[in-house]
Amino acid sequence: MMTTSQRQLLGLRALRLATGTAACLAASFALDLSIPVMAPVFAVFLFASVNRPLSLRASLGLVVLVALTTGSGLLLVPLLRHYPISGLLLVGLGLFLAFRYGLRGGNPLVSTFLAAGLTMISAAGTADFQLAMSVVGALAKGLLLAIVALALGHWLFPEPPTIARPATSPTLPNAQTVRLALRAALVVLPAFLLALVDPASYMPIIMKSVSLGRQSCTTSARHAARELLGSTLLGGALAIVFWFALKWFVHLWMFFLWMLLFGLLIARKLYALSRTRYTPGFWLNAWVTLIILLGQSVQDSVAGKDVYTAFAVRMGLFIAVTLYACLMLQLLDRRPRWR
Repeated sequence: MMTTSQRQLLGLRALRLATGTAACLAASFALDLSIPVMAPVFAVFLFASVNRPLSLRASLGLVVLVALTTGSGLLLVPLLRHYPISGLLLVGLGLFLAFRYGLRGGNPLVSTFLAAGLTMISAAGTADFQLAMSVVGALAKGLLLAIVALALGHWLFPEPPTIARPATSPTLPNAQTVRLALRAALVVLPAFLLALVDPASYMPIIMKSVSLGRQSCTTSARHAARELLGSTLLGGALAIVFWFALKWFVHLWMFFLWMLLFGLLIARKLYALSRTRYTPGFWLNAWVTLIILLGQSVQDSVAGKDVYTAFAVRMGLFIAVTLYACLMLQLLDRRPRWR
């Protein structure tokens, strides 16, 4: 049972997470960013993994990370164009190293950003260099918005000064780290191959697969279908409800308020303020799925596309990628009978 002070602390974090994500979503669409869902997705990961405002040193470190990520992604473009097999192997190696870094005690946000930047920028660059540069700008602006939202969230809802910093989680054995990192890289690679066909259309698939790869690092094969597929289906259902709720009164402020409401409902589950049998990773993946699907539907509506057909196709691809991730977890978690 939680004490009153613990519930108040978790409630404060849930309020900060929901407010920061909703603010990032509204600001992204208000500023007309090229990939507006990038900032709220980064905000979800940032608020969920960091309970303190970032220091100047940490912020500068993230800026350096942006430079390294964009540079590595752009350097892989010539290889993917002229030597596709070698380029694909290097992308797979980069994904493996990024996920292994997070599993060996590194910052999970840095690991996620490396995986997303490496795949999205290199895939965009194979089609058009200008598209790759727009993705670079979207990554940088999305991360900057998320950092600003984190600082604003801690200013509005500060963490109690008496709360001690959480202890670092114990590192996994090297063999298990390698296996989990390899599994996560294999989860992301098919979505990357799909994005090479049409990068502009399949960027959301890469973002979804990176989220699945991150979640697969903490999900066992026994609960893979419930965790991965269940969270994807729940995110899609919430996106449908959100869309029809938003149609009652289409306005940017209502967009912010509806996201704040949905964020508070999910954050209560994520921080176990409302007890469920699902893990925090389940609710985190459902929220990311909701943001990606909803943001893309709003962009389709602005561009005059058929929103419902595009949503059905995108949801089908999300389910296909999730089923493949479940299959990878089942195959790679089997124990060999020989040593």
